[in-house]
Amino acid sequence: MSLTPPPLSLYVHVPWCVRKCPYCDFNSHEGRGELPFAAYVDALLADLDQDLPLVWGRTVQTVFFGGGTPSLMPPEFIDRFLQGASARLRFAPGCEITLETNPGTAEHGRFEGYRAAGVNRLSFGIQSFDDGCLQRLGRIHDSREAEAAVTLAREAGFDNFNLDLMYALPGQDLAMAMHDLERAFALEPTHISHYQLTLEPNTVFAARPPVGIPDEDLGWDIQERCQAMLAGAGYAQYEVSAYARPGRQCAHNLNYWTYGDYLGIGAGAHGKITLGHDESILRRWKHKHPTRYLADAGTPAAIGGDEVVAPGRRPFEFMLNALRLVDGFALGLFEQRTGLPAAVIEPILAEATGRGWLQVEDGHVRLTELGRRFTNDVVALFLEG
Repeated sequence: MSLTPPPLSLYVHVPWCVRKCPYCDFNSHEGRGELPFAAYVDALLADLDQDLPLVWGRTVQTVFFGGGTPSLMPPEFIDRFLQGASARLRFAPGCEITLETNPGTAEHGRFEGYRAAGVNRLSFGIQSFDDGCLQRLGRIHDSREAEAAVTLAREAGFDNFNLDLMYALPGQDLAMAMHDLERAFALEPTHISHYQLTLEPNTVFAARPPVGIPDEDLGWDIQERCQAMLAGAGYAQYEVSAYARPGRQCAHNLNYWTYGDYLGIGAGAHGKITLGHDESILRRWKHKHPTRYLADAGTPAAIGGDEVVAPGRRPFEFMLNALRLVDGFALGLFEQRTGLPAAVIEPILAEATGRGWLQVEDGHVRLTELGRRFTNDVVALFLEG
């Protein structure tokens, strides 16, 4: 089998936020004083220049600004970065360009600026429309500001946006979770990310769990009822925690989940690139701390590490992503993205099928209803012994 380069995305990490949320395990740092955005754009472009030889001649299909809080960065800096990036890389016509935004940083006029810069999709970190839940989560916005931010974006011409909502929050019951969705539906997003609060290692919540987190049974009840509400409102589930109107799935995340390629630039950013000349897959990540990143960007010192993904690990990495998709994947895609024949995973597929976890039909693989409850166990089968 030959390993052919898949679609390419560009991920841009903006590491600062107003305040670190107690549940957040992303590389985010509380901004103090005036943030060095001009210097950071220079660093991002230098970082991109260093990585360009990995992707010569390839077209970027999607761009995603994540964080941290990318909407802390004024539009003129987003514009300068996108102009610099598109001068270095070919952007596909209609390239999806997403900016994560915190409703607490929304200002009148900013969304017009982002749209003029080329951003055509927004992702709002709402998390809840209940002010008590928001306070317990450490968010800097309230429900009124959340709705106002979405209204401002609509007035600026954005018709493609995601709302992030969490459930099984401290102090939340089923009725509150359902009310969150009703408030979200009223804003008519094209996409909703709906996921359960988890206590991630090395977070404040992991060290000091908040009181009132729903138990497993209530969490499951919330999930099932909310999934039914989302379906009834016209949002089709296409991934574990992603729901979209027809044709409005997040192309950037779909590229991750189908084991596509992505350049990762910015402090702490991770990338995965298929190298055609030797048919290898390279993972590269950048140093996490903004101060060190600013000092070293564009030099080898900014690279936190390079790792070639061994062929034996590729099935696990592929499944870790592709089995998140509700519709599963074609075995032909597995072969294209890993460079391995489907025969290498046939014994594992047979075992998982025998346990009732997978359905394999006409060269297509998907999790069963039972398998979705044991996704981690299914994926673990593909780890090398």
